[in-house]
Amino acid sequence: MKIYLGSDHAGLELKDKLAEFLKQNGHQAEDLGPSTYDAEDDYPDYAVKVCEKVLGENAYGILLCGTGQGMDRVANKFPGIDAALCWDELTAKVAREHGDTNILCIGSKTITEDLAKKIVQIWLTESFSNKERHKRRIAKIRDIESRYLKK
Repeated sequence: MKIYLGSDHAGLELKDKLAEFLKQNGHQAEDLGPSTYDAEDDYPDYAVKVCEKVLGENAYGILLCGTGQGMDRVANKFPGIDAALCWDELTAKVAREHGDTNILCIGSKTITEDLAKKIVQIWLTESFSNKERHKRRIAKIRDIESRYLKK
């Protein structure tokens, strides 16, 4: 599976560890930056890179910053991106099963490396339920995107 990763300075170390974890588990992980620590970098810059790749290639993405909130906010500005901020195994499961999300956001300052790996594993292996109520809710989100997001 092709997975794009991006972070800001706060998520750099965990991003690098997750990229290696993904590769060890047979995934095609592409790191879109940063490659070095820069306390002045801005999370929106890396969120944009990952979201554009995910949309262009119908792939998946993982975004990291200190809390995950900034990355989540940016990613969900893109029509067609469904990002979820996950902090435990349940949120990872439900993000895919109910929300059919294509971007996982993680807070590097809020969870451990081991938990982050569990979250990633669950998020990548869980399938969308295809239940009518979940499809209906996602359709409503698409309608909101089409009515309120500037083109």
